[in-house]
Parts: sequence; C-alpha cells; structure tokens
Amino acid sequence: MGVNGVTGVSTGGYEAYSASSKKSSESATDTTKQDSQGVVYEKSESTTTKKYTQNAELVARLKADAEEKQNQFRSLVEQMMTQQGSKIGNADSMWKFLAGGNFTVSSAAKAQAQADIAEDGYWGVNKTSDRILEFAKALTGGDPSKAEEMKAAFEKGFRQATKAWGRKLPDISSNTYDATVKKFDDWANEGKSTDTQ
Repeated sequence: MGVNGVTGVSTGGYEAYSASSKKSSESATDTTKQDSQGVVYEKSESTTTKKYTQNAELVARLKADAEEKQNQFRSLVEQMMTQQGSKIGNADSMWKFLAGGNFTVSSAAKAQAQADIAEDGYWGVNKTSDRILEFAKALTGGDPSKAEEMKAAFEKGFRQATKAWGRKLPDISSNTYDATVKKFDDWANEGKSTDTQ
C-alpha cells in the first residue's frame, strides 16, 4: 500500500454526508420555527347547513288520526246527549254542554273516557303533549329555530279552546298545557345549544 493509496481517498462519501447533514439541520430549523408558532386553526370555507323541510306525510297522518279520535269522542258525547234528551247543534254547544257538567254518564262511557285520559291514554297528558310537539316538528321539518313560533300558535289555540269551553279548562288540560310548553322550550334549547357549538 502506497502513500497514494491512502491519500487517494475519494471525497464523494464526505460530500454526500455533508449534504445530508445540511438538509437534516435545515429540517430541524423549520420544525423549530413551526413549534414556536404553535398550531394555527384555519376555518374551512365550506360550511354545511341543515335544511329543514315539512314532513307532509306525517302531518297528514297526524291530522287523520286526530280527526278519527275526535269523531269517536264526538260520537260518544252525542250518544250521551241523545239519551238525556239534548241535541247537539255545533261543536261550541257540545263543549258548553260538557263544561256545564249537568249530565249523567253511562258506566261504559265513563270507563272509555277514563281510559282515554289515563296517563298512557290517547288523550292523556304525555301522549297529547307528544302529539302536539310531533305535529309542530312535522310542520317545520324539525327546525328548532321555529319552536317559539309554534309554541305561540299552541298558546293561541289553548286560549281559543278555553274561550270555547266557557270557563277554566279541567286540570288535565292545564297539565297538558304545562307539559307541552316544557317540550317546546326543550326543543328551542336544542337549537340554541347547537348554535353555540
């Protein structure tokens, strides 16, 4: 081995190492710069908004169901009135007749009425308030921003029912009113919590 063998070392390996080391150093400097800046949130330009559409099929079904139940109730009252020698002229006279309380009820009609207004009955507080809210949501497509408007319409209807009755409505009506208002408020709050998130 001669001196030329030792001194004839190629510098290509050193140059490759030196270049690699320089890139590594630059990369470390870039990372340090990024770390000192922290994480930056960039809001996306694409936002999705939920579209609310009326559920016409559900509205029609709820209307048909309510109409059927009202007809059943009206038939029950008409039978009771006929047996007592009274005639029904229109819906207002029926409600005033009932509000007056000057009538007797057959045991079958009483049993049916008690079942209908029981806690789990069709006209009970929970099922009635659920139907009212379900109907409001079907009309608005479930849009919580419409909850206050629907609640106001419900309250207006309740005042009209009280007027048609001719005096303070029975306790079950007041309890249904309270339960329905609470459900409207809960629905409105769902929208507010979604907006703040």
